Amino acid sequence: MVAGARDPQQQQQAGPPAAVAPVRSRVTLRVNGRAHALDLDNRVTLLDALRELLDLTGSKKGCDHGQCGACTVLVDGRRANSCLLLAVTLDASEITTVEGLAAPDGALSPLQEAFLEHDAFQCGYCTPGQLCSAVGVLREAAAGHPSYVTDAVAAADPAHPAVLTAEEIGERLSGNLCRCGAYNGIADAVAACAVEALDQTPTRPRT
Repeated sequence: MVAGARDPQQQQQAGPPAAVAPVRSRVTLRVNGRAHALDLDNRVTLLDALRELLDLTGSKKGCDHGQCGACTVLVDGRRANSCLLLAVTLDASEITTVEGLAAPDGALSPLQEAFLEHDAFQCGYCTPGQLCSAVGVLREAAAGHPSYVTDAVAAADPAHPAVLTAEEIGERLSGNLCRCGAYNGIADAVAACAVEALDQTPTRPRT
């Protein structure tokens, strides 16, 4: 036997290593204007917390690798893939899911109305992520944030809104996949919404 090597029989008697208890944290997730105090395993993603703990199943689990965009939500006003975010890192952040885009009385936002008008979906599985991402696109463009395809002259003047051409919309929404191929309707719906409509999310009282 090689010096320093353990006897296989001793290894078998030792048994498997003791399981390590998961680390948990108390966090407050502010979702769609409501505060939720949660005791979370530090490994839980925001997507799983929304779906499994808060019963907000609008955000879909597609690839679970940040590649399809079906789980897109807004975090502090900016779009993000919820499957890639650890929930414990978002303590006190403002999170908006597709359930929070409509008004408290159920009235649809202008963007949601535009999706209906322009047939911007088929099976609907990707639609929640498309909607949240589109809200982010409208805000980013209104704030003058350039994209990869923005003209260099326009990008040099961030004080002015970015013009949402078809090319701009396609580039800015490229992280959201639609397996049904409803891209034309999605682009038309986004184009139909005025850039000045910065906030498609209703103002909600803090609780």
